[in-house]
Amino acid sequence: MYQIITDGSCDLGKVRAEELGVEVVPFYVSMDGKVYQKEIEEVGVREFYDFMVHNPNVFPKSSLPSVEDYIQVFTKYAKQNIPMICICITLKFSGSFNSAMNAKQIVEEDYPEAKITVVDSTVNTVLQGTFVMELLRSQKAGATYEEVLQYIENMKSTGRIFFTVDSVDYLAKGGRIGRLAKLATGTLNIKPLIVLREGEIFPAGISRGREKAKKKVMEQTVKYIRENGDDPDQYAINVGYGYGYSEGKEFQKDFIELLKKYWPKAKAEVGILQIGATIGVHTGPLPLGFGIIKKFDAPEERA
Repeated sequence: MYQIITDGSCDLGKVRAEELGVEVVPFYVSMDGKVYQKEIEEVGVREFYDFMVHNPNVFPKSSLPSVEDYIQVFTKYAKQNIPMICICITLKFSGSFNSAMNAKQIVEEDYPEAKITVVDSTVNTVLQGTFVMELLRSQKAGATYEEVLQYIENMKSTGRIFFTVDSVDYLAKGGRIGRLAKLATGTLNIKPLIVLREGEIFPAGISRGREKAKKKVMEQTVKYIRENGDDPDQYAINVGYGYGYSEGKEFQKDFIELLKKYWPKAKAEVGILQIGATIGVHTGPLPLGFGIIKKFDAPEERA
């Protein structure tokens, strides 16, 4: 028996996290730059997006989980002698990993027999949630602690996020994608295309208008599948959306149809997760795209 823990970047939501049995250590979000509240526990995701939509000139901020936050969670399982695997957002985006590592050292001083592995997932947001769900699926299938650690190393380099946003202002404000901001600033109705790989985000093109951008994001995801196994059923895929659930559902439907067009015999299973406030502060209220990662039991990962 072992416990999988992750931080609030995973975007699984409170209900799904409880159903899955994963422990989530939340990030903090501030609307005014002064008062920080725990995401989901103290400020809801819908409340957060409503604020952004109605206050377009205000840029909320996020803050990482504290060492004490991790100590509380790690201690709970150390007392029960339950080994832990903690999956953190890419270190290139946040110091959550460092908080967890400091907490691990402190807890191990009080509980020398505690078994805690802290992992830089090199991913974030919906992709991090997809990653965690695959690890939980492997656990349910009977994978040992050591096998899950190996799956982590096999899988994380295969993770990608392909997405678009309605405005680069939020990314530029956080210093996340300055080159793209310079390209798109002041250009009428230009929408950026962005990819995350190995923990960093990069420009992946531009498109005129939201609908064309959405189509290009789908095409980029299909291209990635075709160039890496040519089988969508080897991948765990989730749509990530922000404020607009109906747009997310339509995007999901259109992508499943596209997968069926290229791979008629594929199951074409595509989930949907809401991007939380932790990442929403950087994307604005209208991010839309895919998190995709190789499944833990895809042929390449089998021993």
